[in-house]
Amino acid sequence: MIKKQQLNSISALKATLAYDFKDLELLRVALTHASALAPADSVAGSYQRLEFLGDRVLGLAIATMLHRHFPKADEGELARRFNHMVKRETCAEIAQELGIGDAMRIGLAEAQTGGRKKTALLADICEAVIAAIYLDGGFDAAEAFVRRLWEPRMLTWSGPLRDAKTTLQEWAQSRSLPTPHYDVTGRDGPDHAPNFTVSVTVQGLAPGEGKGGSKRIAEQNAAEAVLRREGVWKE
Repeated sequence: MIKKQQLNSISALKATLAYDFKDLELLRVALTHASALAPADSVAGSYQRLEFLGDRVLGLAIATMLHRHFPKADEGELARRFNHMVKRETCAEIAQELGIGDAMRIGLAEAQTGGRKKTALLADICEAVIAAIYLDGGFDAAEAFVRRLWEPRMLTWSGPLRDAKTTLQEWAQSRSLPTPHYDVTGRDGPDHAPNFTVSVTVQGLAPGEGKGGSKRIAEQNAAEAVLRREGVWKE
């Protein structure tokens, strides 16, 4: 059952989502952190499974938009644009704009540690909301939601279009330096949503560090950190 106070929060969020759910239970689950569940409840009652699905729905919607808007872009450019659109920080930024943090259902301890403003949690629940829309209204509804919020960012983004690891390797080679070396230096978070820390070493330079939800993303972020520090990539 959806409690009255939670129903009020969901109703407020629905206006910013601009989507009319037929099954509000889907949205309630998407907004529920495991810390808010009773001990006897299944983790299936939290956002985690929906986040897994929403990540894939978001990826397909973004890839489709990129393919349509950038017909002359090669795979590398498309991948760079894609990674920026689906990264945790972008999803969290959109979640904040929508007011998802205020509507999240989280436990007291999680709330006291700033859970409503945590980038990782905001991003995950944003993806869970996408999955809820997909299950409630199909891919067209989910794609329309993604297009409304992500497309303006996609069309105005002016960041580097080259892959960070490739750019760093080419930059090192142009200076007759060995290929950059990557090491996983840390991993935390639950199994379903790990967070990796990777260090990249370029001969003669201080190591660069990056974090991400996969080793690949963490490596890219580590390479980007070095490129920006050395002035190869500008803000």
